[in-house]
Amino acid sequence: MRTVNVEPPAEISVRDGLAYALFLPAGEPLGGVVILHGAGSQKESHYDYARRLRAYGIAAISFDQRGHGDSDGAMDGRAAADVATIAQLLAPGPVALRGSSMGGYLALVSARAAGAAAVVAICPASADGMRRGLKAGRFGFRCDEHAFDAFLAEHDERDAAQALGCPLLLLHAQGDEVVPVALSRSLAQGAPSSRFVEVPGGHHRSIQHDAEFQDLSVRFVEKALRAATRPS
Repeated sequence: MRTVNVEPPAEISVRDGLAYALFLPAGEPLGGVVILHGAGSQKESHYDYARRLRAYGIAAISFDQRGHGDSDGAMDGRAAADVATIAQLLAPGPVALRGSSMGGYLALVSARAAGAAAVVAICPASADGMRRGLKAGRFGFRCDEHAFDAFLAEHDERDAAQALGCPLLLLHAQGDEVVPVALSRSLAQGAPSSRFVEVPGGHHRSIQHDAEFQDLSVRFVEKALRAATRPS
C-alpha cells in the first residue's frame, strides 16, 4: 500500500462571514484565482483544482458562497460584492475567476467588480434559469429569495460576457442535462475575447474535475496572468 499525503491549504479562515481556503505555491505566486462553486456545493469540492493551480505557481482561493458550507447568512444580493471581497485576499497580484454552473454565472457577472484578468466559465448557468429554479424551489441552499431574485434580474450573463474587458474561456459539455450547451454557444458569439470548447458527451459536472480540461483552463489562466503582469 502506498500512502499519499496531500498538502492542506495554507490558510482556512473567514472574511466578512465568508469561509475560505487559501492555497499558496512555494515561491512568489504569478497571480491568483478565485474558485466559484455551483448551487448546493461548497469550497472543498474544488480543492483538486486549487492544488492544480498551486502546482503551476498560482495562488488559489476557494470559498463557500453565502447559504452554503460554513459561510454566514443566506444567498442574496451581495453575491458579486462577495466575489470582490474574496479576490482582495489575493492582492496585490492579478486575479482570475473560475466558476462552474452557478459559479460560472457569478464569474461572468462579478468579473468587473473583482478586477478580473481572465474568466473561466464551465457550463455556466443563466440568470433566467436560476430564477425559474428559485420559483420552483429546486435549490436546497439557504437563500433570501427576494434579494437573490432581484440580483439575478439585474445581472444578465450575456450582457456581462459582452462587456468583459478580459479573456474568457467557456467550457461546456454537449450532454449537459441541466444547462443547455446552446447558452455557452450564445455567450461565445457575443463575447469579444472568448474561446469556446464544446465537449462531446458528458454531463453537467463532467468537465469540472476532468484533468485534461483542468490543465487547459490552468494554461489559459496562466497566460492571462502573465500578460497582466507584463510591463506595458
